[in-house]
Amino acid sequence: MIWGAVLAAGAQAYERFGHGPEAETRAIMAAQRIVKTFQACTGEINCFEITDINKSSSVLKMIYVFLIKGKTLGCIRLSAKYAPLAYQEINAAFAEEKIEIPSSPVSCAAELARKMGASEKQAVMAAGLAGGIGLCGGACGALGAAIWILTMNKGEDSKIDFNDPKALELIEIAFLPNSDYEFKCSEIVGRKFENIKDHADFMREGGCSKIIEALAGK
Repeated sequence: MIWGAVLAAGAQAYERFGHGPEAETRAIMAAQRIVKTFQACTGEINCFEITDINKSSSVLKMIYVFLIKGKTLGCIRLSAKYAPLAYQEINAAFAEEKIEIPSSPVSCAAELARKMGASEKQAVMAAGLAGGIGLCGGACGALGAAIWILTMNKGEDSKIDFNDPKALELIEIAFLPNSDYEFKCSEIVGRKFENIKDHADFMREGGCSKIIEALAGK
């Protein structure tokens, strides 16, 4: 839900502000609000912490959680509750008048998208994934952008599949050896970013360039 809302925010930022530093900054601002609102709704931001299910969970446990405990309906209700709140946060981020706009590059995810040949709209859509999604320090935004673009290149009807051989190659060969086998942005970088300027300064100093170049090369 967070990823979908962040991509939607980026698409709206592109329509409102075109491409470039302001659009990317607005997309990250919206992503920050989106993450905080989701956490306020659920108390968590990671799927595993909400469902207690991940790819290693047994089929029996999945059946128990989603069918017997009714987690499927819970997730559907959450999406219905969250969607209008996310929409409000996107509009609020875009309505702010006095904002600091760093010079490029602003977003690691947008930078990676461009290096992979994505359109400017796709780059701005990915921008909010920066810093582990809205600078929250979660899963690496550059990796998320890479897998998303890889999927987009397969066709409009394709769905993100982390078990796709190309996605696995991207993760195991390009990403993990260059991230010290860490997935979370805060663990890769060693901290969370204080704000958008902090992240932009980190990028200009070559931060995560090894990861970006490795992912783009795949």
